[in-house]
Amino acid sequence: MSDLLIESVTVEIDAPAEFAWAVLLDYPNYPRWNPYTVAVDTTLEIGTPIDLTLPKPDGGEGTWVSREYVRAVEPPRLLRYDTGDTFPGLLGVRDQVITPLGPDRCGYRTFETFTGEYAEAVFAAQGAYVKNGFDSVAHALRERVAALIATR
Repeated sequence: MSDLLIESVTVEIDAPAEFAWAVLLDYPNYPRWNPYTVAVDTTLEIGTPIDLTLPKPDGGEGTWVSREYVRAVEPPRLLRYDTGDTFPGLLGVRDQVITPLGPDRCGYRTFETFTGEYAEAVFAAQGAYVKNGFDSVAHALRERVAALIATR
């Protein structure tokens, strides 16, 4: 079985990569702008948990928490975490990538690769939910950065 990939749209952001990175990691403000990841609890230390509070996949009321584990923090370019052994038979590895496009411009995209015995079933059941969530974060990050830049 090959890896299964879900990738967001790539957005261009009119701000330095360092500024977009700071907004991306400003977890206390996520409820103000992030429609997919409404809260994050983490120290960002390698190997430690990162608890992501997400809306329910079925669109119902409430949220659920996905516990993952921090694997790479490379400012201002890469944040990587994965599901570790949280879900036996499934490994999801997510990368959030900021690409400098010049001194005052950058790109953002996120993607997750699923592997393991249950990867195909999870991909089939949750792929559209994850893709829509990833796209919403990309657009919302661009909008949040623009709003913050406008108030400087």
